[in-house]
Amino acid sequence: MKCEWVKENILLYVYNELPDDARYELEAHLARCSDCAAELETTRKFHAVLSELPVEDPSPNLVTAARMRLQEGLETAEQDRFWHRLIFEPAAWLRQVRFAPALAAAIFIVGFAGGIGTTYKFLSSTSGVNPVASSSAPAESSITGIQSITQDPGSNHISIKYNTVSTQEAEGSLNDQRIQQLLLFAASNNYNSGVRMDSVDLLTQEPNNTHVREALIYALRYDSNPGVRLKALDGLGACVKSDARVRNALLEALVQDSNPGVRTEALHLLEPVRADSSVRSVLQKLAQNDQNQYIRSEARTMLSQLPEFD
Repeated sequence: MKCEWVKENILLYVYNELPDDARYELEAHLARCSDCAAELETTRKFHAVLSELPVEDPSPNLVTAARMRLQEGLETAEQDRFWHRLIFEPAAWLRQVRFAPALAAAIFIVGFAGGIGTTYKFLSSTSGVNPVASSSAPAESSITGIQSITQDPGSNHISIKYNTVSTQEAEGSLNDQRIQQLLLFAASNNYNSGVRMDSVDLLTQEPNNTHVREALIYALRYDSNPGVRLKALDGLGACVKSDARVRNALLEALVQDSNPGVRTEALHLLEPVRADSSVRSVLQKLAQNDQNQYIRSEARTMLSQLPEFD
């Protein structure tokens, strides 16, 4: 056993996450290697310090934002790395199976489940049963992603294909609770930015729905795709006068968003409430020193149209 492998897995050893056989070999190595033993002692001290700190539960927004960033990363990651290692580096993954009995069991279970799925699909196709259609939307925790969203031209009929263990499909109008639940899920959790944009675009038709408005605000604040954020702005613009949360979300986008187009649209949507004290304060700051010349000029124009206060 090499020192490099030991140092990579010491943290797992400290947290009791190593399989028994790997733990035994690691302990045998530590008994004869002073450098790795010192590394273990340092890791244990660091773990002890962390254990004394209070642990706070993450907020739902943080969890969802982290999930979205992970999905975006998976979407853009190299897709062939696993297969490259599987084909060209069999010794590497065989070694992982050796030190991880749970992984070997998982591989067996996946293969077994795949056989059952294939048999089920065959039997369904021969009996005339369509396993894709679903009469009711599943629990959100069982949805792995939204595959596509389509709306029939000139109608209120919407079709959504979503993935659980296999691809499912739900159909109905925008007022259908199942459809709304799937659209809300797609707006904040889906890995495909095009599907998120389609979902947000449809949700903008129901801006007075509380859950829809919250989803649009969330998309404006956290979605990594500027096109999705612009769609969210389209749905929130009509509520800027009546909802302070919407106004604050637009101000936040105006000040913090990295996309000039999103900032410009937020600025224009805030024009009806430019007399609001919080909006006026932001406009004054932008008019003085914003790096974007157009936004700086528009802020000055909006301020010039306001009455003077003594």
